[in-house]
Amino acid sequence: MTPILGIMASAASGNLWAPGKDFDSIATTTLSTSTATITFSSIPATYRHLQIRFLTRTDRANQEDNNQLRFNSDSAGNYAAHVLYGDGATAGAFSDGSSITFNTRSVVAAASSTSGVFGVGVIDILDYKDTNKYKTVRSLNGYDNNGTGQVRLSSGLWMNTAAITTIAITSANAANFVQYSSFALYGVK
Repeated sequence: MTPILGIMASAASGNLWAPGKDFDSIATTTLSTSTATITFSSIPATYRHLQIRFLTRTDRANQEDNNQLRFNSDSAGNYAAHVLYGDGATAGAFSDGSSITFNTRSVVAAASSTSGVFGVGVIDILDYKDTNKYKTVRSLNGYDNNGTGQVRLSSGLWMNTAAITTIAITSANAANFVQYSSFALYGVK
């Protein structure tokens, strides 16, 4: 039964049907001033996966920038990232290898983008609490700058078996996230 039909059938029988709650909000932050790093810490080990939803822009003097993730304060070369991208005219792919110091490259708008343009995306961190495997990350993200911009499908790997308890998000270009940038962390059941 489709959700709409289920809602109508439940209403007709006097019971309101609602879909299961698969996501719990763990933390949300919306910036009131420019900030270099967003950190989610003391992440509970009570979920199967994590999801970060973001709406960001940086003050980098360019049209675009990238969000990057670090887990548990690990800044050693224990990460890998891969990207498929398109901008409406061209498509491409690249890899950041297997010894970089951050995970994922989520493209976002920067200072020379049209005023008010932000990048958006969803980052899934799979099996974040499992201590018998490396952690896999996937992201769908992009921004539109009134006819220019980019959309990306990214994947990444943290080559560590520790449970993820802290996530730090920074600009790949040492820029600041500007006012109204927003980050939300969810636990996926």
